[in-house]
Amino acid sequence: MASVLITGSSGFVGKNLVKYFQLDKGFDITEVNRSPAFPNPNYFTFSEFFSDNNHQFNHYIHLAGKAHDVHNASSPEEYFEVNLKLTKKVFDKFLQDSQAETFIYISSVKAVRDSIETALTEEIEPNPLSAYGLSKLKAEQYILENCPSDRKAIILRPCMIHGPENKGNLNLLYSFISRGIPYPLGAFSNFRSFLSIENLCFIIMQVIAKPIATGIYHISDDIPLSTRDLIEIMGDSTGKRARILHVPKPIIRGIAKVGDYLRLPINSERLKKLTENYVVSNSKLTRSLLVELPVSSKQGLFQTFKSFQKLCIIFLPYALF
Repeated sequence: MASVLITGSSGFVGKNLVKYFQLDKGFDITEVNRSPAFPNPNYFTFSEFFSDNNHQFNHYIHLAGKAHDVHNASSPEEYFEVNLKLTKKVFDKFLQDSQAETFIYISSVKAVRDSIETALTEEIEPNPLSAYGLSKLKAEQYILENCPSDRKAIILRPCMIHGPENKGNLNLLYSFISRGIPYPLGAFSNFRSFLSIENLCFIIMQVIAKPIATGIYHISDDIPLSTRDLIEIMGDSTGKRARILHVPKPIIRGIAKVGDYLRLPINSERLKKLTENYVVSNSKLTRSLLVELPVSSKQGLFQTFKSFQKLCIIFLPYALF
């Protein structure tokens, strides 16, 4: 039975990944997180993990990290402390483990570029502008520079990950569309890549099971979607047709500028996020593994939005006051 260590298993991706591996009886899972849990021989805090010399693992999956703070409330030091220094310590532990074969690091497309007009491939020179992206890039470089040739280090750069019960910008947008509020940005045309949590878990297991060269791989669902597509899928998931308005772009941009100073639902930063292109190519990864993703772009998002219905039923009464 292969032993798998997963750091950051208490997060959204970690919880889903643990469940995914538990469906296969060929894996023994050990979890590492910041907070202690009920007594469990397969659970460590980070301090316990770094001081332990009695356990060995075949595969390391490093999920733990500091997520991108869209409110810009975090200092650069916080990102480097968690995303770089912690990753170094976990990878050094991997190097000391004589049984270890594979190290999988979940990085981010933000380690390359914060915005891009062409499809993002692995050949594009990284130039992250945020402390989050730079801390992820520095961690990638440390891993690749120090990985021995007889072991496998795979760096996965996912785009926006979504799935049932995930909280975030998609959930916020869904809360408006599900209440019948029209989407006013129909005049803008853009395409973005998304990543279903099921596809991510599938790929991680494939990386462990199949031969694949050490390196960096971008990961996304196969087909990018426009924001209009996204809104229509949201409407389909509720059984109601979504209302899309084509308000002239100059008017929207003017409202967004006002929103920079007043607390409006839209400001310049939110408008950019909703209307910019960010397409990620997964061709290197799928070619290397010789696999097809189990969930299509639209199918994955539909499942995610269906799960939001329960959250809206629970929280909507409080959101109205």
